[in-house]
Amino acid sequence: MTDQPAEKLRVDKWLWFARFFKTRTLAAEVANGGKIRVNKASVRKASAEVKVGDILTFHQGPNVRVVEVLGLGSARRPYEEARLLYNDLAPLPERLPRSERDAQGNPAKAASAPSPDPRTADVARRESGTGRPTKRERRNLDRLRDL
Repeated sequence: MTDQPAEKLRVDKWLWFARFFKTRTLAAEVANGGKIRVNKASVRKASAEVKVGDILTFHQGPNVRVVEVLGLGSARRPYEEARLLYNDLAPLPERLPRSERDAQGNPAKAASAPSPDPRTADVARRESGTGRPTKRERRNLDRLRDL
């Protein structure tokens, strides 16, 4: 074996090293599914090779990622080090808190939602993450609804 760094690396390994996927198996499934493009050419095998300077395009959840390969790496490293392996050409939109995302949300989804009862609109709505109401809170809600 040589001590020289590799000039090319499998696409599934690189995606895993760069921490785009939690497991190498997930990265390989995406590559084998033809869902990755290397320099605008569709890749159908996880064994396809990438080199420094290549542009990778792939979906990650609802977002399309476009990254330039800056380094290949030799092992999966912490995020701060893995971040040095690529340049994000299409950065992800900033994450909004869930309440703001719901407020901006899908207009079609908002239109199909049932209209709330005006008597209980303010009372029946609980903040996200507060859990189930206690017995006391339930009784208070019932009293308010009966008004």
